[in-house]
Amino acid sequence: MRNILIYRGLTILIGVIFLFSGFSAASQSMDLSSKPGSTKITLLLTKKGALQYSVTRRNKIIIANSPLGLNGDDQDFTTGLSVVNVSPIGVRRENYDLKVGNVKTIDHVLQTKSITFKNKSGALMIIDLVAGKEGVAFRYRLPDQPKKIRAINREITGFQIERQAKGWLQPYNKAGKYTPGYEDFYVKVNPGDSISHPRNPSVGWCMPALFQVNDGKNWVLLAESATDGSFPGCHLQPNSPGGLYTIAFAEKDEKYTLPLSDNNHPTSNLPWTMPWRVIIMGEQAGDILLSSLITDLAPASKLDDTSWIEPGKATWSWWSHPDDHSPDMYNAFTDLAASFGFGYTLFDAGWEKANAEGGIIAKATARGIKPMVWGYSAAYFDAEKRKKRFKELAAMGVKGVKIDFWCSDRQDVMAAFHSLFEDAANEHLLINLHGTTVPRGWHRTWPNFMTAEAVLGTESYFYEARYPDKAAEQNTVLPFTRNVAGPTDYTPFALTIRKYPRLNTAVHELATAMIYTSGIIHFADSKEVFDSLPVPVRNLLKDMPATWDKTESIVAEPGEQIILSRQKDRLSYIVGINGTNKVVPVNLNLARYAKGFSKFRVITEGGNPMMTFKTETYPITSTWQHAFAPKGGFIIQFINE
Repeated sequence: MRNILIYRGLTILIGVIFLFSGFSAASQSMDLSSKPGSTKITLLLTKKGALQYSVTRRNKIIIANSPLGLNGDDQDFTTGLSVVNVSPIGVRRENYDLKVGNVKTIDHVLQTKSITFKNKSGALMIIDLVAGKEGVAFRYRLPDQPKKIRAINREITGFQIERQAKGWLQPYNKAGKYTPGYEDFYVKVNPGDSISHPRNPSVGWCMPALFQVNDGKNWVLLAESATDGSFPGCHLQPNSPGGLYTIAFAEKDEKYTLPLSDNNHPTSNLPWTMPWRVIIMGEQAGDILLSSLITDLAPASKLDDTSWIEPGKATWSWWSHPDDHSPDMYNAFTDLAASFGFGYTLFDAGWEKANAEGGIIAKATARGIKPMVWGYSAAYFDAEKRKKRFKELAAMGVKGVKIDFWCSDRQDVMAAFHSLFEDAANEHLLINLHGTTVPRGWHRTWPNFMTAEAVLGTESYFYEARYPDKAAEQNTVLPFTRNVAGPTDYTPFALTIRKYPRLNTAVHELATAMIYTSGIIHFADSKEVFDSLPVPVRNLLKDMPATWDKTESIVAEPGEQIILSRQKDRLSYIVGINGTNKVVPVNLNLARYAKGFSKFRVITEGGNPMMTFKTETYPITSTWQHAFAPKGGFIIQFINE
């Protein structure tokens, strides 16, 4: 990773003027714009000393005046505030590579400013501002010297969305046997709508939250970044009167089987730096999908050597054989990984017994396949037990761990994640989180964090009666919401008919492996299905990357269609899926994406759209016309033959 370069703009003289000129709050510049000035965040104080902010893009209001402030156990920063200092504008350059992402190398310049306020008792609160071409962000800091542990009783941060907006929001499920796990449907709402028909009883809305505003001219995503062990993961309150969405902390009963206290309020020693509240904006939904603002704001990589971290593809037996934990079954999926050139295989629940009886880990490593193993969150929560377990697994030849059933956004769990990433990295182990919260830029800070569930994925064909009807729509919403937050373990390519029969075409299911971004793609389905695939589809699976050098959004219509251009080294693809029950025309200018190639191979629906594929090869032409099948898809691979 490249070091972050920070340049300070303006002169010391300006800072001195702000400190000693005695300007009123109204006369001080409490706004910050990107360069060029397409995005802008503005702070203001009311007559009562309450803090508000607004956000614009190209002079159009995205977030109208909304509240800011913290109410602590011993200090209140919601009213009676006054300005102490406005810093000079700074310039922050974020230049880094991601092991997992839509784009490999990111180089963004962000404008920065910090504004210090004091309350009636003289205590200080700093608001850090950031503005870039992709959006704006802010965070709170309490800079006073440490005296004791402080607590935040309430954060009044709000996001005022116009009532005419359209939104895609996911209910935040209350604590239960497997919740919260960010495994509900994203539903289409209008600001102010209440939660209706969630999969489980719910106490709020999840972030990321997506809205289309300004008569459809702008898109905005509300998200978090850089949540660490000093703060819980946050969601939005269930009620949004007048379109005002406000921050909510993790609930106190989000414990699952973990030894957590009843105190769900954020606590920390001072000084205290809190997570970024991120507002990503764009004219097109594709601008949201491609944004890296969440990782831009996350801490730089803490690993000096990342050469051992390799994204890849994995076989996974659980989806097709959930009750068969035998050595023979696990070994068959190791053989399947080898036959397709996959780098990994995942041994899920019951692997310990199979390994004791049949040495499945040794057999995988002997074939050059890197084994990953499943684990239960309670076994990895205690620091000493976790470190000991990681050492044991690494000595066995294990290369990664899927850790399941966290079901909590509590602060202690956020702290456990970061310690877990570090302890795993010390043993050169990769991490996949399941039954968990959404990532918050963590895959930049800890590149061995390859993927996380926090998605209503293909296991829902076992459990959710509404899933088959909604799956295609969800697959065209989640890339603009969940996947923007970080890598997504959707477990694609589920062709075998399960309890709730699939309605998406086979090509749609195949295409999800290239629509979602995940550091390790865990493919669902059986060895028999993989072995039955036609040669072009088999070759596609062998060649398919797990991360990308470049991605371009061609069609971006959440809930309807998505078409992406994807490149990795000399591999180039266009992939699309239809989220509707309608036949939809597709018209593409292939010449734009086909430089250096003479032909393209296209995979579409076969005679039985639910199970078969049709493959055709054509010379490059300027245009390609196609008709999306209902809940269908296509994959174009550019080739030279």
